[in-house]
Amino acid sequence: MHRILIIDDHTVVRDGLKRMWEDSQNGGILFGEAGSGPEAIRLVEQQLWDMAVLDLSLGANNGLDVLKQLKQIRPKLPVLILSMHSEEQYARRAFQAGAAGYITKDSTRAELLGALNKVKDGGRYISPNLAERLLTQLDKSIPDAPHECLSNREFEVMCLIATGKTLSEIAELLSLSDKTISTYRARILEKMAMKTNAELTYYAIQNKLVNKP
Repeated sequence: MHRILIIDDHTVVRDGLKRMWEDSQNGGILFGEAGSGPEAIRLVEQQLWDMAVLDLSLGANNGLDVLKQLKQIRPKLPVLILSMHSEEQYARRAFQAGAAGYITKDSTRAELLGALNKVKDGGRYISPNLAERLLTQLDKSIPDAPHECLSNREFEVMCLIATGKTLSEIAELLSLSDKTISTYRARILEKMAMKTNAELTYYAIQNKLVNKP
């Protein structure tokens, strides 16, 4: 019996994932569910799991920070990131934080099942396109991109700014105050040596961190 913890703040996503997996298996899986970072951390502290499936968008909790905490509690716990964010945005950070795989929610059913089963069986999942990009990034002659100096939360806020969201909209989305988001914006601009949201947006689009509006 495999024990799988699904961490996503949308019930419909958790239900859909369980149904898809159950339809492809002949039993043998016991699911647990968490709708927030603190709930996931509590369940991992209290119980042993064979695998966790983690969304990166958890409202007030940054998914990458949750991943780091889960790995601190259970270093050997395999975690598959299942995210709406593209590989260009978060995959490198996810693997650095200890993820066993990364796949986007717009992947095909076959791709998703393949990733889930591979990580469940102790393997690692990475798409061919992402593997090629990561190998390129490992070339020490290529300097780190400016956005690599940002914290996980700062990077998340930068990407949201680049999609055209206002600071108030970002604050509501992340369950944080307007003042906190404004502070993050100031830090981002300072670290990136930029002055305006337009500069951030242009940079994010050029580096394929967000889609063109």
